[in-house]
Amino acid sequence: MGRGTGGKGLPPMSTHQDLILDQFTKQVVPFATAPGIKDEDALKLVVEFAGVGPADTVLDVACGPGLIVCAFAKVVKHVTGIDLVPAMIDHARGLQQQKGIANVTWQVGTVMPLPYPDASFSVVTSRYAFHHFTDPEGVLAEMKRVCTPGGKVVVIDAAISPDPAKAAAYNRAEKLRDPSHTRALALAEFELLFRWTGFPAPRKTFYKVEADLDDNLQRSFPNPGDAEKLRRMFEEALDTDGLGVGAHRKDGKIHFAYPVAVLVAEKG
Repeated sequence: MGRGTGGKGLPPMSTHQDLILDQFTKQVVPFATAPGIKDEDALKLVVEFAGVGPADTVLDVACGPGLIVCAFAKVVKHVTGIDLVPAMIDHARGLQQQKGIANVTWQVGTVMPLPYPDASFSVVTSRYAFHHFTDPEGVLAEMKRVCTPGGKVVVIDAAISPDPAKAAAYNRAEKLRDPSHTRALALAEFELLFRWTGFPAPRKTFYKVEADLDDNLQRSFPNPGDAEKLRRMFEEALDTDGLGVGAHRKDGKIHFAYPVAVLVAEKG
């Protein structure tokens, strides 16, 4: 998952940052139009679970094509979206105009550090991006820094199987599909990140992003030969759920679901 997440918390000109720019510049439209990504029910769930209101100012870190920014903008005072990839920000601006939303600001930039003063936003979010960060704890600390005391930090991302073998296989598969993938975390690892960053235990809710392998690959840009390697991994995982995503065959296609966690914690 994680198409178009941009803004990966990387130093300028890093090799991984170059991968991010390359992958997500190509993936703008495929990601933004993916059914699981633009799912209105999932967007509504996140906004409602975050518990935002008309006085809130929101920052969305690695905002991609702006879907969650525009969802929050319907409810809060103002939303800022920041992303590393200029093409993503261009698409987000177009979505904003299409929806007739005025209370949004966009910025191209990285997230280490975030280019905002301490305590600038009452809610700081990041959706489908943490599995691209090379230093997820550092990014979470930056999100905390720019959040007001008593404000909330919200992380939405795939929370993979706690089984080490399945987790390792999942990460190998995602790296084949998307060379800019770093490492997805299990739920317990997310909870540790929040603890290490000085948050109380986060509130949690969950949903799934349904997908089929053919469609997923059509929206992705793997390196030459890697698509076939990925297909073989899914074929081998059908009987044992070896990737932890419930892969199964239906109507001649391989279907699966990304398990997504929504974690919300208040800054003391």
